[in-house]
Formats: sequence, C-alpha cells, structure tokens
Amino acid sequence: MGLLQLFPREQRGFWERVAGDEESIQEIRLRVGKPVLVCRNGREYFLDGTGAYTGERGKARRMEGGELEALIQHICHYSLYAFEDELRQGFITVPGGHRIGLAGQAVLEEEGRLRTVKHITCLNIRLSHEVKGAADGVLPKLYENGTLLNTLIVSPPGCGKTTLLRDLVRQISDGNPWGKGMCVGVVDERSEIAGCCQGLPQNDVGIRTDVLDACPKALGMMLLLRSMSPQVLAIDELGGVKDMEAVRTASSCGCRLLATLHGNSLEDIRRKAGMEDIFRERIFERFLLLGKREGRCQLIDMQGKEFYEK
Repeated sequence: MGLLQLFPREQRGFWERVAGDEESIQEIRLRVGKPVLVCRNGREYFLDGTGAYTGERGKARRMEGGELEALIQHICHYSLYAFEDELRQGFITVPGGHRIGLAGQAVLEEEGRLRTVKHITCLNIRLSHEVKGAADGVLPKLYENGTLLNTLIVSPPGCGKTTLLRDLVRQISDGNPWGKGMCVGVVDERSEIAGCCQGLPQNDVGIRTDVLDACPKALGMMLLLRSMSPQVLAIDELGGVKDMEAVRTASSCGCRLLATLHGNSLEDIRRKAGMEDIFRERIFERFLLLGKREGRCQLIDMQGKEFYEK
C-alpha cells in the first residue's frame, strides 16, 4: 500500500505532494488541534494549508478531529471492532509494512490489562523502507569458516538498527557467499522487522524465515524453539531479564542469535539488567555498534577490538 492510499479519498488531494516524497519520509505525526508534522530525511517539517512543506509554525495546518476520525475508520476498514487486538497493542500494521501508532484514552480490564484505546487523538504513521543490501558491508565479518557468529547490534534510536537486522535476516535466510541458507525464526513483537499484516510479512525476510508476529520476545523465542526448530533466532530490541534468560536458553540449544539492543557503547549495555551473565558467558561473539556521528558504524569482537568501520 502506498502512502496516498492510507488516507480516505477526500483527504488525498492534501497529501499528494507528501506522497510524492514517500521514499524520503520516515514519519507523519497527526494530533488533534496541533500542527501536522512530517519527518523527512531526518528533518521535521510542518505542512501548510496546501500540503506544502514549511518551517514556519504560524503557517502550519492543524489537524481536525473529524479528519483524524475519518482516517482511523479508513485504516480499520470502517470496523474498529475488527482491529481490537491491534488497538490493544497500540499500533496497526497495514499492507506495505507501514505501522500506525496511536494514542488516546486507555480502556482497562479489571486485572489492569489494556482492553482497547478509544477517543484516539494522536497518530504516528511510520513508513516502512526496505533497504536491500544494507548489511552487505558487515555480513562477511559475521562468519567464520562458514559459521554464523552470534551478533548483537547496539545502537541509539534512529540509527537504522532494525533496517540492518532485517537485511541480515534476509541474506542469512536466502544464503550468501559466506554461508549457506539457514532457517531463521523472527520474533517480531512490534511488527517492525517483517511488517506483518494479518500474519503475512510485507517485507522480504528471506525464503527460510518463519515469523512470530506481535508476541512478547521471551515467550516468542521459546515458542519458535519448540515449534519451528530454527537455526537462527532474530530479535529486535532486547530488554529486561526475561529476554536475556531466553537468549541464554536459545544459545544453550545451539541456536545462532541475531539481536539488537538500545545503547551507545559496550560499557553502556554492560549495565543493563541481565547483561552481566550474557557477557560472562560470552554468548555474543560480534558486536555491531551504530552511531549518529557521520553515520559511524563499528564492528568489534568480544574484547572490544575493532576490525571494521564504515
């Protein structure tokens, strides 16, 4: 689904100019009564009344409640009830792998669990961009004698770690000059790697890849190990002791690991919950550090020795 098709027909005239720049747009943020914001090539823009970019807040067009409601209904095919499970997660994934985050009034069940979100007043349209070949530079360094090494991608937000992970999954699954194709199990808790819509991956994640969508990471790793016998497990944004325990279990089963983790350095991630055991047991053999300064990308080994930089 292209960007323009996300909007109801009566709104498409306003969005035509933005849709023409779809490949360079990361996010569109819509809030009732607030200026429309577009993140393009890493910069933030307002839109004026004609849909043109402007840096002047005084010229920015504000989102009206009726427009946002019409957009939500269109995205949900005019049946919010049918999308109740997605609303409970706080986002909806649409064809093309684009993800629509939402916020409004939370409706809780007696146990304190989130049942749904109503009176939605904020939307964040995150456009999915596959970058095939993103992993070309680092891929040969992740193999030794044809064996894939357990790899952890460490990065602050916004540096492209999920894009890199997705391309690694694709190339490892399909096979590449350094290793034969392997069965990869992807635990895609937030539908960001495969971009599943109704269970079907919208992104190319390879011919030998099985995706468990919208499942908590620790639970998903165990489910895939029992049901799909993956040779490789791929997980985005590890966090918390349960995730780390599942990683240790998967490693002890002989499964190769690809994972990402928020952080700025090895010293930074050592302090995170559960990482002490990960380092002591030397579970990860390669660390890929992504940085925002001039797009810096480092690949280091367990001892912190750098042997690739781009």
